[in-house]
Amino acid sequence: MYVVILAGGSGTRFWPLSRKLHPKQLMSVFGGKSMLQRTAERVLPLNPKRILVITNHLQAEETRRQLEYLRGVRIEVIEEPLGRNTAPAICLAATLIARHDPEAVMAVLPADHFIRDEDAFCATIQKGREAALNGYLVTLGITPDRPETGYGYIEAETSLRGDGPYPVKRFVEKPDRERALEFLAAGTFFWNSGMFLWRADVILGQMAAHMPELAQAFAGITFSPDIWEPADLAPQIEAVYAMVKGESIDYGVMEKADSVAMIPASFGWSDVGSWSALPEVMEPDAAGNVVIGAPETVIADAAGCILRGEKLMALVGVRDLVVVDTPDALLVCAKDRAQDVKKVVEELERRGLRRCL
Repeated sequence: MYVVILAGGSGTRFWPLSRKLHPKQLMSVFGGKSMLQRTAERVLPLNPKRILVITNHLQAEETRRQLEYLRGVRIEVIEEPLGRNTAPAICLAATLIARHDPEAVMAVLPADHFIRDEDAFCATIQKGREAALNGYLVTLGITPDRPETGYGYIEAETSLRGDGPYPVKRFVEKPDRERALEFLAAGTFFWNSGMFLWRADVILGQMAAHMPELAQAFAGITFSPDIWEPADLAPQIEAVYAMVKGESIDYGVMEKADSVAMIPASFGWSDVGSWSALPEVMEPDAAGNVVIGAPETVIADAAGCILRGEKLMALVGVRDLVVVDTPDALLVCAKDRAQDVKKVVEELERRGLRRCL
């Protein structure tokens, strides 16, 4: 098995801690190792033949530096010249793997997700590998425990096969609360985790069928004798990225293909998509407050707040706030508006305040 880690995201919802040169996946969100390092270590029990990390040119140097300590593990850091969403990144990785081992299974994982039970995660990946060997496009669906409106959903045909894998009936965009409650009650809907397994030749075939321009562009890459030297391919990759459109693998392939199967997963997952997700993965105090980094805090009659800073922080008489203090920026927002932090980044870009990005 090969593991492909998608590590080119910008993490705008974690501003001001997350920046273009040091986004969420390269951060130590919970203390200790970065999310990228945790993701790479998590797959080591699977004994992957190689780990391919797809990132962008701004983050490549730091990505390599963070993974240097994993000596003895074959890791390739591949730079995308432009951000083009997940489908081109996956097509690039599949093209590299297929030239070496066309029927190899590749697991595709985001670099910035939290997983509590790593043994259960590995067991689920192994189960997905078996289905992928049989030609399925496998996605992992997280068993929901609440009517979440921040995730996309997968509807599966769960009545046919014991504990899965289940045929996928459809993918559903992020619902409103009323629909999310209906999905939870139905018992056949799962959160879309963005984690996949498939054979390299199978995903390339599906891309040829559903994304022919993208597939054709990558099929034209000419390889040197040693295909595991991605730097040698940089000029060709740059040329391909200049001509292809950005597209997600969900929309480009998964929503259109017939051989899609889902394996239900319950291993303590969160995509840690914004500051408001931290209470899911970190233990709050008795009043529901989560404190990260601050050496000392004074909290008087405050509840449900998230604090992140490097100096003494004090809260008095407030509820459900996110407060993030960095040397050059301060964020204060309502916790239920944490998804909108990306709008701050958009405004900073509009104003040309690059020093804060």
